[in-house]
Amino acid sequence: MSGATIEIRPEGLERLNFRIGRLMQGLKNPAPMLWELAAEGESQTRRRMESEKRGPDGTPWPEWSPGYAATRHGGQSLLEASGALIQSITAFADRQTAGWGTNVIYAATHQFGRGGIPDRPFLGVSDEDERAFLDIAERWLDRLAGAA
Repeated sequence: MSGATIEIRPEGLERLNFRIGRLMQGLKNPAPMLWELAAEGESQTRRRMESEKRGPDGTPWPEWSPGYAATRHGGQSLLEASGALIQSITAFADRQTAGWGTNVIYAATHQFGRGGIPDRPFLGVSDEDERAFLDIAERWLDRLAGAA
């Protein structure tokens, strides 16, 4: 399947990266924890698209232009016209990596804006998202400490 890759590397996640790194050193198989982190990221992205309608930094997405809005019908909303983009959000993980994203070719246009289409970032990590990732990592650390 062909597609585009968008890679977001938020700054300021040093604590999370450090904690996960330490945790992965102690786990014999970190894949289950990484799958949990990836699934959380996928869930957060879908929530942002379905209900929050704002970027990971909290900035609300720009509304449709009046001309474009006139072409939309009931049930369509920002980034959800056909449902293809939100349905394409997929988590992935292995023993070293956790992530989520989309292979929909027009995703980059929405994420970064282009040709008069304003950016409506949906991929990324908010402060709330980071706390959820830390909670997951801490639960795994607690399990690891309890097993030691």
